[in-house]
Amino acid sequence: MKKSALLLIIPALLAINACTADIGTNDYYASSTGEVNRAAKGVILSVRQVTVKSNDNNAGTLIGAAAGGVAGSTIGGGDTAHILGAIGGAVVGGIAGDAAQGQLSKQAAYEYVIQLDNGGLATVVQGANELLTPGQRCIVLYGRQARVIPYNGI
Repeated sequence: MKKSALLLIIPALLAINACTADIGTNDYYASSTGEVNRAAKGVILSVRQVTVKSNDNNAGTLIGAAAGGVAGSTIGGGDTAHILGAIGGAVVGGIAGDAAQGQLSKQAAYEYVIQLDNGGLATVVQGANELLTPGQRCIVLYGRQARVIPYNGI
């Protein structure tokens, strides 16, 4: 029975990690294709590394509680022990699942401050898959998921 509980917990933790959104410059959702967005040229003023955490959607807590409840129900010999084990397992599993989601869903990112050619300022946080540097020309793409990309033109 304990092996079956582990077989539930491991896929649950992997599912939590799969819920993490891609935030890189090259990551687009299918619903974003074909959309027209505004763009503005500018220059990177500053860059700093930040950590992006997932929004609290409670998936880790729920998955952990379910797996913990199943695992805890295998404890003891009588009905009362099974019930108490399931309750205790659900509580411990929920706490562990929440902690796991918090750690597994963290992503490294960069926060850019951009001086736009029109005189305004913009800030964008995006994934760390491509680093732009201060003084580098760029284009700010506005939309549901704003992003900064290098500009190699004039």
